[in-house]
Amino acid sequence: MTVCVFAASSSRIGNKYAEVASELGCLLARSGIDVVFGGGDVGLMGVIADAILSEGGRITGVLPLFMKGEGWAHHGLDEMIITDNMSERKRKMLEMSDAVVALPGGIGTLEELTEAITLKQLSLFYGQIIIVNTLGFYDNFFQFIEHMVKNNFMRSEHKKLWEIANTPQEVIEALAKKSDKENWRKIARI
Repeated sequence: MTVCVFAASSSRIGNKYAEVASELGCLLARSGIDVVFGGGDVGLMGVIADAILSEGGRITGVLPLFMKGEGWAHHGLDEMIITDNMSERKRKMLEMSDAVVALPGGIGTLEELTEAITLKQLSLFYGQIIIVNTLGFYDNFFQFIEHMVKNNFMRSEHKKLWEIANTPQEVIEALAKKSDKENWRKIARI
């Protein structure tokens, strides 16, 4: 199994977020789960990559060429794939993955997560989507989803497109479940 991890690139975040990312990286590696991620060396991206590597796990980075030019690439990965742009990066990461795990992050992480949810809603991605809600980080996002549902911008059923995990162990347990191959497209249109 290969899991795509979306995560913050900020180096200014609190220690608890880094602890959770490190624990998740160790658990993924010990579970024999390969990881593909955005290829960065700082923030939660760097933390989870370092943890996976420290446990002998396999991790592949996918980085746009301009980010490589900025010196943002993590060194020491099993593989680094360079893409022409951000869109190609996301497409490549999802193509390589059986599931998505979203750690806390900024607008880039949110954009990656919502694209994965959209693709699953349209039955263009069938993998699990697991949102790691460290310290209630995504609580306001879930409230916004409820607001969309309440105002008929989204179906209530679509909240089943993802799972919420509060700990790294819950992520591993969720990944152990068989992914459904439900055709969500049949109810995509409201």
